[in-house]
Amino acid sequence: MNDRRDLAVVRPPAGSLATVHGLSALLADYHLQTETEKGRPVADAAALPAAYRAEVEDPDGAFAGAAVLVARDGDTAAGCVVVTAPVDGRAEIKRLWTAPGFRGRGVASALLDAALAHAARSGVRTVRLSVWRWRTGAVSLYQRLGFSVTASWDEREELVCMERTVEEPNPCTEQGRS
Repeated sequence: MNDRRDLAVVRPPAGSLATVHGLSALLADYHLQTETEKGRPVADAAALPAAYRAEVEDPDGAFAGAAVLVARDGDTAAGCVVVTAPVDGRAEIKRLWTAPGFRGRGVASALLDAALAHAARSGVRTVRLSVWRWRTGAVSLYQRLGFSVTASWDEREELVCMERTVEEPNPCTEQGRS
């Protein structure tokens, strides 16, 4: 089911990411699942590698300068995505995650649409991302949205690196968005 009627994608204000918008819980779930898929399961977020634990414990600090978008269904955080600050007309999409109870409702697509719109408004012309090879559903979604596989910029063997160009925002459809 692809039902976005009750879904809102918001950019929470800086300083509120961890508590007000449920981002820490989403990031913890993302990293715990990733570590399990990599064959290195950990018991809880406190046992994550330091860099990932820092994202969970202090997302405001970990993603300073980035746009963090949270999909919400009422008061519930349904998913998240991070768009890094642009550098030389490029940005990276990171940490796309949909909570399991919200999968199949278009949450990831809505987050990616919002991320690409944000990138366009920020002057980004190319967006890139990396995804674990075994996440075939995510790879397929990215390809449907115009991403193509490109040469790797990451040393980890199992990562697929992808990118796409970002179109200029349409002023008629983008008015009032931030």
